[in-house]
Amino acid sequence: MPAFWNRLRSSLRATLAPVPDIPATQWLETLQRHPFLAALPLPDQAKLRALSALFLDGKQFHGAHGLEVTDAMAIDIAAQACLPLLHWGDPQDALGWYDDFVTIVVHPGEAVARRESRDEAGVVHHYTEVLAGEAMERGPIMLSWQHVEDAAHTAHHGSNVVVHEFVHKLDMRNGPPNGCPPLPAGFMGTRGGRAAYEAWWAAWEPAYAQFREAVIKAERFGTARPWLDAYGATSPTEFFAVACEAYFVNRTRFAQEFPGLMEVLDAFFHPPH
Repeated sequence: MPAFWNRLRSSLRATLAPVPDIPATQWLETLQRHPFLAALPLPDQAKLRALSALFLDGKQFHGAHGLEVTDAMAIDIAAQACLPLLHWGDPQDALGWYDDFVTIVVHPGEAVARRESRDEAGVVHHYTEVLAGEAMERGPIMLSWQHVEDAAHTAHHGSNVVVHEFVHKLDMRNGPPNGCPPLPAGFMGTRGGRAAYEAWWAAWEPAYAQFREAVIKAERFGTARPWLDAYGATSPTEFFAVACEAYFVNRTRFAQEFPGLMEVLDAFFHPPH
């Protein structure tokens, strides 16, 4: 846990202050490092600051391989992690979407994870996978600081590792991730849960199929590569996370590439109050 947040908690206990805060100077530095945050309307910036402070008050950061997670690093991660929750009403209620974990492990660079899989014949295969981030179901989140630090530059390509992993957490709220998070009552004017999920998949299934086909054509036949990260073509789960990255950090380009998904994502992340 960064030293600042330890001091802040001690101060809060001493003064009985009800709500934590992020110092203005440090918040402005975060906005300066991330143009997609600075582009938010001022009221949204203020809401994001308050939401991020509450997030930091309830999470613990651990640096791997000797990495020291500074206050600035923690604030940068918190602000991006809270973007998807920005318009979900009461901050405490919104942060409930992230209440299944406390720890965020930050690696200096990409991490190598050991994996195993069982094939149709029952044979177990062991392999390694290089990761920029990982969200574990009912477990911690891992992030590569190398990729987090580059967020301002990768936004041009619609990429953001923090948003990606935290959106996976939203997807996991109703069980193993499948590309569809729990949907609110009356989603997109529907009546009943079944209708809501039908409306969701009516937009996502064709978008995923078209994107996957475009990626396959680019890889096999050398056609133009899609703008969105090709990793999204590996599964509907990853397509949802990759699409949300772009939606939050490069909304204009995402709307051009995936107009059919804009209405669905706006309905989910900007619900009517």
